[in-house]
Amino acid sequence: MAAMKKIAVLAFVATVASPVSAFAFSPRANVGKSVKSFNAAPSVNVNQFDTAKTSHSTSLALSSAGGAAAEAEDSGSSALAETLKTGSYFALWYLFNIGYNIYNKQALNALDYPWTIATIQMATGILYFVPLWLLGLRKAPKLSGDDLKTLLPIALCHTGVHVGAVIALGAGAVSFAHIVKASEPVVTCVVNALLLGEILPAKVYATLLPIIGGVAIASMKELSFTYLALAAAMLSNVSSSLRGVLSKKTMSGKKIGENLDAQNLYAVLTAMSTVLLIPMMLATEGTGFLKAFKDVVAGGSFTNKSLSALLLLGGATYYLYNEVAFLALGKVNPVTHAVGNTIKRVVIIVASVVAFKTPMSTGSIIGSSIAIAGTLLYSLAMNSVKKSK
Repeated sequence: MAAMKKIAVLAFVATVASPVSAFAFSPRANVGKSVKSFNAAPSVNVNQFDTAKTSHSTSLALSSAGGAAAEAEDSGSSALAETLKTGSYFALWYLFNIGYNIYNKQALNALDYPWTIATIQMATGILYFVPLWLLGLRKAPKLSGDDLKTLLPIALCHTGVHVGAVIALGAGAVSFAHIVKASEPVVTCVVNALLLGEILPAKVYATLLPIIGGVAIASMKELSFTYLALAAAMLSNVSSSLRGVLSKKTMSGKKIGENLDAQNLYAVLTAMSTVLLIPMMLATEGTGFLKAFKDVVAGGSFTNKSLSALLLLGGATYYLYNEVAFLALGKVNPVTHAVGNTIKRVVIIVASVVAFKTPMSTGSIIGSSIAIAGTLLYSLAMNSVKKSK
């Protein structure tokens, strides 16, 4: 129950997060008073008139300067608020992702039905956003048939991201799955070049190498190779890169439906992916999950309540980390998002070491350092490119 309460609180924060309003005092309100006093004064003396005129001009000058300062303060406060907002999205993205990886791996260890678990996790999101729509806490999107057709390719990519990751985590070690998925920035760069025509300087691409290499070194101690895990993780990589690029084009391109912001876009994709997954799940695993669930409970490792809670927690954290990831994607370019996704894997590995009380090797520490250094180099390279434009 404690874990559920924490997730509920974090979910509320992610749902209602909004930029902080900045306020600044402007002395322009005093201008009217100065003018009014000037007009009411009897103009019987030339010196008095000149003094009032000078005072009025000074008041206007000070007012103008004060207004400019207020505008500058507003601009600075807004920029700070936007930075804090983006940072909070990334922090929540990491936190929910850590929880998901732990709950997901525990569920897969207990039940070897990745397609069914993936479907349950995807469907759990519906329990989150539908009540928000019904209660009016979030405006429900209005979509036409053509809008759904436009979103279908993104929904297919979204399905591939999730299924690929779940299968990879079930077929091999968490560390190996994240090693393969660490190559996502490279895939993203290729997809961006092909679909968006975005070509970055070679120095930017070079900075991706230490990030991938660092994560690989950090995971080397837990390396457990299987072809199924490799193929599934690469499916997730390609699908994620395509989803990110297509989503970016959808959100910044033509208008689709009504009330389709980043959060509602992800909600609609979740509903569409659930519909797509159900027949795939039945075709690959049938209804064997139900018998396996009963067998696990009968074995004494879990109760009906605890095993159901584990599956629900996996679905809740999965939906929330992806919703926040979509919000983060709307704030940065796809490559930056992919780099953040790579560094996130280091954090997940460290969190897994702490959660399962396994010692962290020297290689993991060195790898994490290299990956973080690579991120710094990437940021510097991107800033250099922006300045040169």
